Amino acid sequence: MSLLTDLYQLTMAHAYFDHGMNDIAVFELSVRKPPPKRCFLLAAGLQQAIEYLEELRFSADDLEFLRGLGTFPQTFLDHLATLRFTGSVHAMPEGTPLFANEPILRVAAPIAEAQLVESRLLNIVHFQTLIASKAVRCAMAARGKQLIDFGMRRAHEADAALFAARAAYIAGFNGTATVEAGRRFGIPISGTMAHSFIEAYDREEAAFKDFIASRPESVTLLIDSYDTQRAAHRIVALARELESRGARRAVHGVRIDSGDLATQTRAVRGIFDRAGYRDIQIVLSGGLDGYKVDELVRDGVPMDAFGVGTALDVSDDAPALDMAYKLQEYAGKPRRKRSPGKITWPGTRHVFRERGKTGEIVGDRIALDGERDPGEPLLTETMRDGRRVAQGPTLEQIRELCSRELQALPPALRDLGDTPESAPFPVRISEALQKLVAAMDADGD
Repeated sequence: MSLLTDLYQLTMAHAYFDHGMNDIAVFELSVRKPPPKRCFLLAAGLQQAIEYLEELRFSADDLEFLRGLGTFPQTFLDHLATLRFTGSVHAMPEGTPLFANEPILRVAAPIAEAQLVESRLLNIVHFQTLIASKAVRCAMAARGKQLIDFGMRRAHEADAALFAARAAYIAGFNGTATVEAGRRFGIPISGTMAHSFIEAYDREEAAFKDFIASRPESVTLLIDSYDTQRAAHRIVALARELESRGARRAVHGVRIDSGDLATQTRAVRGIFDRAGYRDIQIVLSGGLDGYKVDELVRDGVPMDAFGVGTALDVSDDAPALDMAYKLQEYAGKPRRKRSPGKITWPGTRHVFRERGKTGEIVGDRIALDGERDPGEPLLTETMRDGRRVAQGPTLEQIRELCSRELQALPPALRDLGDTPESAPFPVRISEALQKLVAAMDADGD
């Protein structure tokens, strides 16, 4: 995957090679400004980023393709043949809530190495952070109700579907319908049935009966193909018939995928409860997002779970983050971009998190690396000399950390709206970093 990059990364690496520039460069990846509907973001994608750096190498086929472009000399291609990532990485643990301008990941390596990995690191970390930051809003809105990722079919190709499932699970989803995500990441998989199965039968009750026969242990039936309430009555009759023949309870739940979900759910819940089937669960799906989930839960609609698809896997209300990977230091000197609207804070930076007496998060401070601070340092060393320093946490451990950190956020941040202007989350800039900026600006170039 070494050619999964922008061409200018290779042309810059060539120029660094030609001119003997091989000093250590420090790059940091951060989000300049979160979208309007994101008062905080969730760091995700670090595991895949580390795997990419560990495996970075140019194959014979890669080099042959570059040779065919006719723009790179053989001496540079020979150099690429032996190139490996030899640097260090400090990063926020996955599942950590973060805010504007805070470094999520820091790379320190010979400048060509640090430059070459920019595009792919952004590609990996941006996507999973984007989806996790969307998914966590659904999880907060659900208030403990089950959430299943249904978004594979609308995701932007296979990897997007897999890593969306992973990011959503970190953020609080309970499972995914994507089977490969279950195999690869150990995420619980869950599924129901499609309307086509019902429509393939002449009678709806026959479709229900046959599906239960094939899945006798536990089944969730789709009941809105024709008339939702009539289907609910048919399920009651079928359940009684099966029980009369000695079968144990076979219908675990039903799914409603269209129409007025609140009205239909209340009606179906009433049908099941009056018949004595209070344990049949109701799953809702069909165009759901955090706002619709929030509305249904706030209104007391008696559902048990949600399937969220398109809105999750494409993060429809905020499909991109203003994420950047910028040079902070080269050859021991701090560097700063001054482009209007894209000004960066210089130097190798750190983030310290201040907590209250009971562990609640009360503020962050961005400081120069090496500054003393009573807060908790958020960036931890994950790679040294091109190798990971320790085995990373499991996905379950990442998910648990995320849950704890979300509970520690100020209550205002756990709402679906923007951070209230009257009480924004405090992210302070250290005095030493402010003095460095002043000195560099006074010095000009």
